[in-house]
Amino acid sequence: MARIIDLIGNTPMAELTKLNPNPKVKIFAKLEGNNPGGSVKDRASLNMIRSALERGEIQAGTKLVEATSGNTGIALAMIASLFGLEIELVMPANSTRERKVTMEAFGAKVTLLDSIEICRDYAEEKGNKSGYFLLNQFSNPDNYLAHYKTTGPEIWRDTEHQLTHFVSSMGTTGTIMGCSRFLKEQNKEIQIVGCQPTEGSSIPGIRRWPKEYLPKIFEPERVDRVMDVTEPEAVEMARKLAKSEGIFGGMSTGGACTAAIKLAQELEEGTIVFIACDRGDRYLSSDLFG
Repeated sequence: MARIIDLIGNTPMAELTKLNPNPKVKIFAKLEGNNPGGSVKDRASLNMIRSALERGEIQAGTKLVEATSGNTGIALAMIASLFGLEIELVMPANSTRERKVTMEAFGAKVTLLDSIEICRDYAEEKGNKSGYFLLNQFSNPDNYLAHYKTTGPEIWRDTEHQLTHFVSSMGTTGTIMGCSRFLKEQNKEIQIVGCQPTEGSSIPGIRRWPKEYLPKIFEPERVDRVMDVTEPEAVEMARKLAKSEGIFGGMSTGGACTAAIKLAQELEEGTIVFIACDRGDRYLSSDLFG
């Protein structure tokens, strides 16, 4: 019988059959909402906590602290509880109620502040205090290494080595950095495509970071192309995915799918995989599906 942490990863991929505009291109959604914590962030959260324990950086009694926009916080709360660790999660006050309540259900302390940048500053300050340990997903190599070890190999295996384009939203950039490392080692011709919000757009899970807050794990040379997505495009696509394809995801999934579909329109042929980051039930108190 498997433990919960053994069920993280090996998520399925579903082919788009109605929204794909190009019959010579295959588009697959990697359904990360099928992870036990409901998002792609289960992978990095497990690797960050387990690796820190193995190195002796944290132990019983250590209090973890981390800034999050939601999905990483839920994953960390779940995994910290499994290892018997206390955790404080610092989140923007405008995050959906579902996220806060889910973190608390797993036993986490949740602190709400004005913006993700303020949350990051608060977490870093607290992480410098005795007895606290900042996981720092924005600078922690264990974030992207989770995807180098799991997500990338799964995509390569499940496309039967036929992948031509990988599309991912960019937040902490852990997913795209780890997958890029692995996939380029298999075939340097694979195109790595990131998506980010247009100026002024707000898409939970995707960021256009101010320079001073750009994640330290991000290496721009590992991304072949960055596609901008508007907030209305991400919203509309999230709704279309649910109604047309039965894929129930959030705005970041809608954003990545928008980029994948635009890309398919440009290609003569190919195989595209995009990350469907989480489940749509995390957004039911918002107006995303209203």
